[in-house]
Amino acid sequence: MMTTLTGERLPEWIEATEAIDLAPLRGFAHNLRRDLPAVTAGFTLRWNSGPVEGHVNRIKMLKRQMFGRANLDPLRHRILLTP
Repeated sequence: MMTTLTGERLPEWIEATEAIDLAPLRGFAHNLRRDLPAVTAGFTLRWNSGPVEGHVNRIKMLKRQMFGRANLDPLRHRILLTP
């Protein structure tokens, strides 16, 4: 479903998964049901926040590397100049 963007099949998968005898998987499927429109959109639409998450991860890594070394100015400089 994730690679083919066929999120409309998600309710069928949730029903089949809730019938399985694995409690963690049943719980996961149950929690997907709580926000079904958003999860279905994530499995159906081609847009995602992957690039943004990548940039946030890069900035957090740079921040960890600079921890305790200086104030915000060198960190800002490094974030803007690092590709």
